[in-house]
Amino acid sequence: MPEITLPDGSRRSYDEPPSVVEVAADIGPGLARAALAGRVGGQLVDTDFRIENDADVAIVTSRDADGLEILRHSTAHLLAQAVQELFPGAQVTIGPVIEDGFYYDFSYERGFTPEDLEHIEKRMKELAKADLPVLRETVARDEAVEFFKSIGEHYKAEIIAGIPADEAITLYGQGDWKDLCRGPHVPSTGHLKAFKLTRTAGAYWRGDSSNEQLRRIYGTAWADSRSLKAYLKRLEEAARRDHRRIGTDLDLFSIQEDAGGGLVFWHPKGARIRRVIEDFWRERHGRAGYELLYTPHIALEDLWDRSGHTDFYRESMYSPVEEEGRGYQLRPMNCPFHILIYRNRLRSHRELPLRWAELGTVYRREMSGALHGLMRVRGFTQDDAHVFCTEDQITEEILRILDLALEIFGAFGFEDLKTVLATRPEKAVGTPEIWDRATAALESALREKQMSFEVDPGGGAFYGPKIDIKIQDAIGREWQCSTVQLDFNLPERFDLEYVAADGARRRPIMIHRALLGSLERFFGILIEHYAGKFPFWLAPVQTVVLAITERQETYARQVLNALQDAGLRAEADLRSETIGYKIRDHTLQGVPYLLVLGDREAQEGNVAVRSREDGDLGAMSLDDFMAGVAA
Repeated sequence: MPEITLPDGSRRSYDEPPSVVEVAADIGPGLARAALAGRVGGQLVDTDFRIENDADVAIVTSRDADGLEILRHSTAHLLAQAVQELFPGAQVTIGPVIEDGFYYDFSYERGFTPEDLEHIEKRMKELAKADLPVLRETVARDEAVEFFKSIGEHYKAEIIAGIPADEAITLYGQGDWKDLCRGPHVPSTGHLKAFKLTRTAGAYWRGDSSNEQLRRIYGTAWADSRSLKAYLKRLEEAARRDHRRIGTDLDLFSIQEDAGGGLVFWHPKGARIRRVIEDFWRERHGRAGYELLYTPHIALEDLWDRSGHTDFYRESMYSPVEEEGRGYQLRPMNCPFHILIYRNRLRSHRELPLRWAELGTVYRREMSGALHGLMRVRGFTQDDAHVFCTEDQITEEILRILDLALEIFGAFGFEDLKTVLATRPEKAVGTPEIWDRATAALESALREKQMSFEVDPGGGAFYGPKIDIKIQDAIGREWQCSTVQLDFNLPERFDLEYVAADGARRRPIMIHRALLGSLERFFGILIEHYAGKFPFWLAPVQTVVLAITERQETYARQVLNALQDAGLRAEADLRSETIGYKIRDHTLQGVPYLLVLGDREAQEGNVAVRSREDGDLGAMSLDDFMAGVAA
C-alpha cells in the first residue's frame, strides 16, 4: 500500500501501486490531461510509471521547466520519425534538447533544403494530430544492437556499445517508429502542439572532423502557440540585431577565411570602439587598485603540464611547435604567466593583496562548425586578472570584484544580472576539503553582498569553484560574461609562498577573475544589445559635419577641426550628394549627431543639429553643442 506525498505536503494511500497518471487523475481530471511526466523520489519518469513504494511525487506539466524540456525532446523524436518517413535511408544519430529548442543529426546523402523543412514540419504536424501513444520498453543489450543493425541504424548500435553495462537499454516507440532513449517522453504525440523547424547546419559524428559529416536540423517547441509566436518574434528581432550583419554594414570587423576561420580583424571603426572599451577598462581597474601586466603569447609546454591545463584542457589547446628540441605552446590561458611573475621573488604578507590585470590574447582550438562570428572564435583577448591574497582577505577581495563588475556593467547599460555559484566538477584537482573551503568563501561573499544566486552543481573549473555573472541584453537574452574563480590548487602546484607576520612561509590564495569575458565576444554582445546604435561615449563616429553645398566646405572644415580638438570622434561629409542622401546614409550608420551646415549657419557661426534619438534640435552655437554632449 504505497503512500504518496504531494508537493503541498498532503498524502494519499493506494491499495495497489498507482501509475503517475492515476495519481494525477486522483488529484483532478484536468491535471491528468496535462500530465507529461512525473517526478518520483526526485527522479523524472513517464506517466505510466507505477509507484511501488512510499515516495514524494510531483506531476510534471508544460508549465514546469522539466515539462518543457520533455516536450522539446519528444518533438526531436517527432522530427526524426518524420525525416525517416520522408527520406528513406536517413540514419538518426543524436537529438538532444538545447536552449529554447532541440536538434537532431542525421546521416544522409545530402543536406536538407528549406523546402525539405516545410515538408518535414507538415508531416510532424500530421503525426502530432494522430495522437500516437508513446511507449517505453526495456530490452536486452544484444537484442537492441541486433534490432538497430537490422533496420540499418549503425550509429544507434555504436551508441549502445558506449552505454555502461549496468545501465538499462530502453527504447521509445510511436506508431511503427522506435528510437533509443533514456526518456521520459510525453504520453502521446498529441501533446506536441507548438513547434517550428528553424534552420539546418552541418555537424560531425561525435564532434570529430575526421568522422562523417552529418546533417543537422534545428527546431523549437513550446507549451502553446502563444509562447511559440513570442519566441519566433524574438528570433526575428535577434536576426535584425545579428552582430555579423551589423558588423559588415557598419564596417566594424571581419573574419578573414584566408587567414583561417575564427580569427578577428578589427577595422578602423571597430578598433575605435575597442580602444574606448580598453581605456575605460584600464581607468576603472587603476582606480580599483590593479596593476597592469603584459605577458608572452607562448611558453614551454612543460608550463601547461605543471598548471594542469594539459590534463584538463588538452582538447582546446593547439599542438605545440618545436624549437631547439623543446615544445612551445600557444597560451590558452593567462594564469600561469601571472603565477611566474609572482614567483619571481619571495613576497611578504605586507604586499598582499596583489591585484594584477591583463588584456591578454589567448588561443583556443575550436571546431570550424562551432565558430560563430565574434561569439565563438579561436583567438580572443580576455580582460583577465588574478588576485593573490591571504585566506583572511578572500571575502573582502571577492566583494571588491563584485562591486567592480556591477560598476562596469552599469556603465555599458546592463542592469539585469543573474549570478550562479558553480561547484566541484567530476574531474577536478585538489581535495574535497579544499573545495569545501573555497566554495564556502564564495558563498559567504555573495550573501554579504546580498546578491541572490543559483547553484550549478559540478559547474566549477577543474581547479576551483566559481561565481558566474550573466547579463541580460535589450531583448532578454542572457550572456555569460564575468567569472570569479577561487583557487587553492595552483598556488600548491607552483609552490607559491609569502612570508607571514610571524615569519612562517604560507601559501597565498589565488583568485582568477574576468569581467567582460573576452573583448571580441563582449563587442558582439554590445552590437546586438544596441542594434549597432551605440551610446554617444562608445560610438565610433560621434558626430558628422554635413555641408549642404560646396560653399560651406571651408566652414565645415573649421567645425570639424574644433570638434576633433575637443576630443570628439568627428568626421566631415563633403561629398557632392544631396543633403537628404547624406542624412539618410549617416542615420543608417547610427551616428548620434549630425551637424548640418548651410549658408545661414556659415554666416552666423552656428550648426543645425540633428539627434539620432530626438530628431531636429535646431540651430545653436558650436560651443553650446559641445557643452551639451559633454554633459
